[in-house]
Amino acid sequence: MGIIRTDQWLEAEFDRPVKICEKLEPYFKRQTPKEIYNQLMDFGMYQPSRAARNNLDRMKEQKAWDKVEQLFNKYKDKWDGPDIPVFLFPVAQSGGFFFREVKSKAGVSFPDKMFLFLSHCEDPKEVEALLVHEYHHVCRLRMLNKSMKDYTLLDSIIIEGLAEYAVLKNCGREYLASWCRIYKEKELLIFWEKYLKEQLNTKKHERKHDELLYGVGRLPNLLGYAVGYYVIEHFYKTNNYSTKQSFSNPGVKYLEYYNNTIEKSQ
Repeated sequence: MGIIRTDQWLEAEFDRPVKICEKLEPYFKRQTPKEIYNQLMDFGMYQPSRAARNNLDRMKEQKAWDKVEQLFNKYKDKWDGPDIPVFLFPVAQSGGFFFREVKSKAGVSFPDKMFLFLSHCEDPKEVEALLVHEYHHVCRLRMLNKSMKDYTLLDSIIIEGLAEYAVLKNCGREYLASWCRIYKEKELLIFWEKYLKEQLNTKKHERKHDELLYGVGRLPNLLGYAVGYYVIEHFYKTNNYSTKQSFSNPGVKYLEYYNNTIEKSQ
C-alpha cells in the first residue's frame, strides 16, 4: 500500500473534507464520512482555511508525499513492518487532542493504517521523527493483536513511551517531543504516585483514560506521555534495546521493572 496520493483528493475537494473522507470509508468499519472526519480532526486534520491551503501548497512544493514514501519504505524494510496505507493531510492550526510540537505536525495510527498531518518540511528529520513515532505504534499494535476495548492506560503510556524512545534511537535526542523533557524526575515520580499508579487498569473507552493520558483540566499537561517516556527510558538505562522486542514486550514487563527499581531506590 504505502503512500496514498491524497494530494489528488485535496486538489479536487479541499474545501469539502467530508467529501474527501468518503474515500476513507473502506478503511473504517461502520463509520460515516462525517464521523471519520470528526475523529481525524481530534488528532490534527485540517479544516478548510487560507492557512490550511498554504500548508497544502508548501507540502506540494516540497514533495511531501514522495519524501514520506521514501521514509515509510525505509522503516518498513528496516523493521520488517506491515505494508499499510499512509495518508497525508495538512495539519490544523490549533486545537485537537495532541500536537507533537509547536512546529505543527501531528499523527494518528491504527493497526492497519496511519495518518500524518503536516505543514511544511523545513527539517526532514522532524517529519522522520513523526513517522518513526507513528509507525512504531502500528508495528506494536499489530504485534500485541488486542481488541481496542481491552487496551488500558498502562498499555497507552507504554506505547507512547516506546514510540518516542524509537525516535531517540533513530533520529537523535534533539528530535524528541517536548513532553519528554518538560518535567524533572522528581516531578514525574510524584505524578506517578499521585495520578497514575492506581489507575493503570483504566480502559481506553473510559473518560478517565484520556484525561490522564493527555493531562486534561488541572492535571499536568501530557501527563501519560511524559511518564510513559520516563518509564521506558528508565528501563533501557540497564536493559539492551531491541526494536523487535519493543514491538512485542507486554506493558507489564516495563511496569514490573520500574516498580522494582523504584522501590529499591527509596
